Amino acid sequence: MKELLQRMLHGRACVGAVLCAAVLAGCAVPRNRAPVEDRAVGARPAATPGAPTAAGAVATPAPGSVAGAPADATKPPPPGSENAGKPGYYTVKPGDTMIRVGLETGQNWKDIARWNNLENPNLVEVGQVLRVVPPDVDPRQASTRPVATARVEARPLDAPRAAPPANGAAASAPAAAPTAALPPPTPIATQPPAAARGSDDDIAWAWPAGGSVLKPFDDAGSKGLAIAGRSGDPVLAAADGRVVYAGSGLRGYGNLVIVKHNATYLTAYAHNQTLLVKEDQNVRRGQKIAEMGSTDAERVQLHFEIRKQGKPVDPAKLLPQR
Repeated sequence: MKELLQRMLHGRACVGAVLCAAVLAGCAVPRNRAPVEDRAVGARPAATPGAPTAAGAVATPAPGSVAGAPADATKPPPPGSENAGKPGYYTVKPGDTMIRVGLETGQNWKDIARWNNLENPNLVEVGQVLRVVPPDVDPRQASTRPVATARVEARPLDAPRAAPPANGAAASAPAAAPTAALPPPTPIATQPPAAARGSDDDIAWAWPAGGSVLKPFDDAGSKGLAIAGRSGDPVLAAADGRVVYAGSGLRGYGNLVIVKHNATYLTAYAHNQTLLVKEDQNVRRGQKIAEMGSTDAERVQLHFEIRKQGKPVDPAKLLPQR
């Protein structure tokens, strides 16, 4: 009897073990797997740096990543970069065009293109360094011009003359005190004639328009004067010079005329309705060069700039008093 009970208990234990194993197996291997949804559009598995991709190319780390060097590490430096920061050279900034470079340096953009042997002036790159002074000018001296000084001339004092004989006195009468006894005049200190005599600063300026000033000069803002007027009012050349640009290729200026007066000064006339001159044309002070308008502006006005060696200066300090 005791043996029979042991067999029955052993059989129940086996059945229980079999049932537990079946339950565990059912939990471990589900009949239906849950679907996996990839929500990344066009997502691809990340490639291991240096490992071949599906197309056979070698995956390159993103520029700036720690795993590798930037992709453009072997790109050559921009042209002329060895002259960056030197006097007489200009480094191209984002948004620059040759017209902008000419305005910022006070030069004719065509001259700059020729000095740098640019086959296509429309193709300049950020960081490129351009020569902005003529080849026969020392760049170190281009930014410093001697100040013109007044010329002092030394003229000897007129020697006193002997008084004529009085009351018919004989001609043989002795003359008054001889001039030889006078001490010689003290010479006046002289300076050599200044090379800058008749310098670039000697310009007879005239107002380019007859309207009132809407906005004064602001070196950090407008860089010129805003002069009021009506559409079609005449815009006049402020001084004699040559037109170095006439067009609408400079953003923010609309229809623009730039006149170069000498090696130091140029003027800019912006927002015109109509341009009446062409590039390389000589103009005279007071000549009508455009008609006032509102291109690239909120209202009809003339934006007028005077630049000295490319740096904006206050026109009100150079123009005559009204």
